[in-house]
Amino acid sequence: MFRKEHFNAAHRLHNPAWTDEENNRVFGKCNNPNYHGHNYDLIVQLTGEVDPKTGYVFDMKILSDIIKENVLDKFDHKNLNLDTDEFRELNPSAENIAIVIYEILRTKISNQFDLKVRLYETERNYVEYPI
Repeated sequence: MFRKEHFNAAHRLHNPAWTDEENNRVFGKCNNPNYHGHNYDLIVQLTGEVDPKTGYVFDMKILSDIIKENVLDKFDHKNLNLDTDEFRELNPSAENIAIVIYEILRTKISNQFDLKVRLYETERNYVEYPI
């Protein structure tokens, strides 16, 4: 089963151990010191046995509430570098954002379900975790 959500956030890709030139070479426009934003689409996939009593793998309303409370409320309309603890020291690349979201959700969803996170940074660019 899949649940799709959406959030908007700003970020800057930057490695403080590198020179400005190296950061610009590697991250290009994404290294803008004034940040830039994305309209992220998040797809959360849960795989497991269908409960014979409900006919569900997992209740979509409960999953939606978990995502809203633990991901959307935390990251939506935020500057990931400045407004979140998760990315104060971690470069907020799409890959790292997906891993952080996975780790957050993994603590809220029973291990009886396989969990996968797909994060679209743009229509054409997305990452999945775990691979």
